[in-house]
Amino acid sequence: MKTLSLYSGAGGIDIGFKKNKFHTLLAIESWSKACETLNTNKTASNIICEDIRKIDFKDLQKKYKFDFVVGGPPCPPFSKSRFYLKNKKRAMDDEDTHTLINYFLAIKTFKPKAFFFENVHGFIYKPHRAALEYFEKESKKLGYNISHQIINCADYGVPQIRQRFICVGFRKDLGKFIFPNPTHSNQDRDDNLFFAPWVTCKEAIGDLDYPLKEDKEKIPGSKDKELLKLVPPGDNYLFFTKERNHLKPKFKWRSRYWSFLLKLSPSKPSWTIQASFSNNMGPFHWKNRFLRISEIKRLQTFPDKYMLCGNFNDQWRQIGNAVPPLLCEKISYEIKKQLKLK
Repeated sequence: MKTLSLYSGAGGIDIGFKKNKFHTLLAIESWSKACETLNTNKTASNIICEDIRKIDFKDLQKKYKFDFVVGGPPCPPFSKSRFYLKNKKRAMDDEDTHTLINYFLAIKTFKPKAFFFENVHGFIYKPHRAALEYFEKESKKLGYNISHQIINCADYGVPQIRQRFICVGFRKDLGKFIFPNPTHSNQDRDDNLFFAPWVTCKEAIGDLDYPLKEDKEKIPGSKDKELLKLVPPGDNYLFFTKERNHLKPKFKWRSRYWSFLLKLSPSKPSWTIQASFSNNMGPFHWKNRFLRISEIKRLQTFPDKYMLCGNFNDQWRQIGNAVPPLLCEKISYEIKKQLKLK
């Protein structure tokens, strides 16, 4: 299927869909470093590096026809962090929701057989209800049946606890998408008899744990670097709170971001890899060091040989913003199967 990729970033969605012979004919992305990555890896046949608000879809329609549209519009208006930024508007009141509006403008213009949409799980929070209602209303008006779920990527074999809003729309004459059943499960639960265990960090990145000079040059934890060493694997700053019975509490309960002094456990999947890199915001390696780009690529299921452009922070941002290719591979397999595509 000829695919239009919007807000392509580093190409996580496109890598996964390509596994099932979806061909990204055109990718549209505004950030130059991400465009370089797409171009370097030949992720798409054609790339437009431009703000989507400047794209004339009617003009593109003269040149392209698409069977499918994919995209994960930037998520700040719907993210959990927006709860803490009182000076910022949220959901449909935020100026960044133009990305959602332009996503549907592409659907309206090209009338694809189906579309794939990804966003943070906060998309369904009550304060963001207007955005979800807009999404449902536009899909119906344009003639699509939609199916959406909050998916934990770890339940599909991704070595990362990453919850995301996933929606697939089928043109009404083609039926309605049915999500595939999870393949993996948290083995701490009682309903895991029919699932493989979650993929752990050690399974995913254990072979990459060899000494590097850069580990000594960069000190994780910033001013709290000594505290980081005391955090048990899989825990965070809450370890130092009264509620956790610490003898000398240093922080108030839920007074910081969850990722503050957050450390991976080798026996569990990774915590969510975020787009911004920080000295004291994790997840950190269980050996009290920063994660490497090669490691977060693995935790996001990017191929080892996939090249990322830009400096360390640029590469981290591209991976942190991406949709895990493995999840997209499993979703696209079901799309192909249910639409009876060859």
